[in-house]
Amino acid sequence: MVHFVVHDPRDTAAVVVVEGVEAGQELTGWIMDTDETIHLTVKDAIPIGHKLALTDIAENNDVIKYGEVIGRAVAPIARGAHLHVHNVKTKRW
Repeated sequence: MVHFVVHDPRDTAAVVVVEGVEAGQELTGWIMDTDETIHLTVKDAIPIGHKLALTDIAENNDVIKYGEVIGRAVAPIARGAHLHVHNVKTKRW
C-alpha cells in the first residue's frame, strides 16, 4: 500500500494520500518520476492531503516539492514530521 507520494527524487516534501496516518507509523511512499518505493516512520499524525518531511530541514532552508521550491522552513523540521503552516511559509512574502 502506498501512503504518500513524491514527485521528484530531489523533493524534501511528500503528500499523504491515505486517511488515518498516526505518529510512529511506518509508511510506504512512491517516487513517481523514478517509480521507486521508499519507507519512512512519521513523527506526527498527518491528515490526508497534507505534506510530510522526507529529510531533516533546517530553519530557513528551502522546502522542495515537484522539484521546485515551495517555501522555507520557519523552524527546524525533522524527517517524518508534518509540514504545514506552523513550520513552512511561502517565500513570496
